[in-house]
Amino acid sequence: MKMLPALLLLTAASTLASAQSSASAQLVQANAALQAGEADRAMALLIPLAQPGGTAEAFNLKCRVEYTVEHWDQAAEDCEQAVKLDAQNSDHHLWLARALGAKASRASFLIAFKLAKRVCAEMEEAVRLNPRSADALANLGEYDYTAPAVVGGGIDKAEGVAAQLDKIDPVRAHELRGRIAEHKKDYATAEREYKLTISTAAHPAFQWITLARFYQGQERWTEMEAAVRSGQSAAEHDKHAGVAFYDGAELLINTNRDSARAAKMLEEYLACNAKSEKAPAFVAHTWLARLKKLSGDKAAASRERTAALALAHEYRPALELN
Repeated sequence: MKMLPALLLLTAASTLASAQSSASAQLVQANAALQAGEADRAMALLIPLAQPGGTAEAFNLKCRVEYTVEHWDQAAEDCEQAVKLDAQNSDHHLWLARALGAKASRASFLIAFKLAKRVCAEMEEAVRLNPRSADALANLGEYDYTAPAVVGGGIDKAEGVAAQLDKIDPVRAHELRGRIAEHKKDYATAEREYKLTISTAAHPAFQWITLARFYQGQERWTEMEAAVRSGQSAAEHDKHAGVAFYDGAELLINTNRDSARAAKMLEEYLACNAKSEKAPAFVAHTWLARLKKLSGDKAAASRERTAALALAHEYRPALELN
């Protein structure tokens, strides 16, 4: 009888450890589903975990799933909960800033103004907590060169961030300087900086697409398409650069150029093993459905729409496809 309390404690501890191990495994599975573009599967795994008493990691992952399916309000709420549960995690602050930024871009002027100040504060906190986070610095730099001083931005601040990036990620430092120069209408400097990223990057497919976006802004269509082709070629020889297929296809679609190449790049992305939440697979299927419909292949368009909704049944752009 004297041993009974100890046995009960041992059983309780074992049960708790087992529950924690199961939750941890579910988080790993949810993240894998998120990266693969399987929003519904990721959400099914996360909903039981992102409840009162849940972990910051569960709420952060749920926020990111909501972000991919463009549920901005819910994404912001979940990311805010993640920050409340773990205010010392730089990535949680960064994702809250991204969710609030997406929400602000679709809000009225007054609401957007208030949200912009919060976006700035969260990005700065992300950098403060992890000064060596290239993602946090790059996002903060982008905010600074686009936002006015009244909401915490400024070109001088962006240039300071670029100097910090020099020591951590020189490629992204050049890219940020290119964007600052472009914002200042110094197009020669911008082009030079973007080309420098291509010559120094480990995965130049992404930088070719960045250069293509610059040419898009300049309406230099021939050079834009040539840069997209170079990015596609580089991605075909780099197993880590699959997202460049998606980015290049998006650029061609948005400019109504070379729809056949855009479709091929989306197919290459969907077939690769380097899919990411940065380029949700269900979005790629939705774009591909539109391209197939425009080409007159209604059966293929229907298949792609079905594939998109199988991954994310609430994704509105896919639902709205006829």
